[in-house]
Amino acid sequence: MSRGSGKGLSLKDKLDGNELDLSLCDLNEVPVRELAALPKATILDLSCNNLISLPSDFCSLMHLVKLDLSKNRLQQLPLDFGRLVNLQHLDLLNNRLVTLPVSFAQLKNLKWLDLKDNPLDPVLAKVAGDCLDEKQCKQAAVKVLQHMKAIQSEQDRQRQRKLQAEREMEKKREAEQRAKEAQERELRKREKAEEKERRRREYDAQKAAKQEMEKKTKKETVHSRKPASSSRAPQPPRHKPSWSRSVLRVLLFVLFCILCTLAACKLTELQHQPLCISVNTLYEDVVAALQNHKTLQNMLQHNSQ
Repeated sequence: MSRGSGKGLSLKDKLDGNELDLSLCDLNEVPVRELAALPKATILDLSCNNLISLPSDFCSLMHLVKLDLSKNRLQQLPLDFGRLVNLQHLDLLNNRLVTLPVSFAQLKNLKWLDLKDNPLDPVLAKVAGDCLDEKQCKQAAVKVLQHMKAIQSEQDRQRQRKLQAEREMEKKREAEQRAKEAQERELRKREKAEEKERRRREYDAQKAAKQEMEKKTKKETVHSRKPASSSRAPQPPRHKPSWSRSVLRVLLFVLFCILCTLAACKLTELQHQPLCISVNTLYEDVVAALQNHKTLQNMLQHNSQ
């Protein structure tokens, strides 16, 4: 294993029972693949190297029981560091850690912890306290685990509240969507009913117009037939007055002519003319007939009395 890369030299040469000492090797990265091939190495010392971070697959070394990462330049631990569930002893002295991952709360078997000489968050530093002896380091492990569990619980509650809020929001959106769909259905139903009512009114109007047209046509047909008969009936009365007036005029004209002729034959010198003699004779006969008729009428009237 060459310095810096951690490759080239067999790790088995550094394995002593279940302890693997990689301290003071000037490592910039952890040889995770080689370490995974040594499940017997439950105690791993990586102190006094140049480690700035641990790779995410480092958390697959779940066989580790004791881990020494002191005196490196670690700024943070992997988010799933809590996968190292068999870890009991953890030394993080003199690094650059500010916080710990929430998964740290899953290290249920952790019994010893040293976080001295790190720029820790004030709350975390107060919880961890000093690790000047075995008792203090054990208390630090217990208190930090409790603190991280509390943070995890709070995050879980926040996540649950967020999830609940998202569910309620989703329910609200679904309810609004259902209400919107119901409103749209109601609107379509109302529009359909209005359209149907409009079509029904148009149909009724067309039907009424058709019936009115049929009545009008029938009435015009009846009227066109009636005037033929009614026009014939009033026709004679219209013509009768005109014919009677014409006849009356003719009779008056004839009477006038007769009177003129009679006057001429009676009063003028034409009375000795043959025509006037005939006229005078006829006039005298008519007058005699009228007198006889009047005499007869008077006799009849006297007898009836």
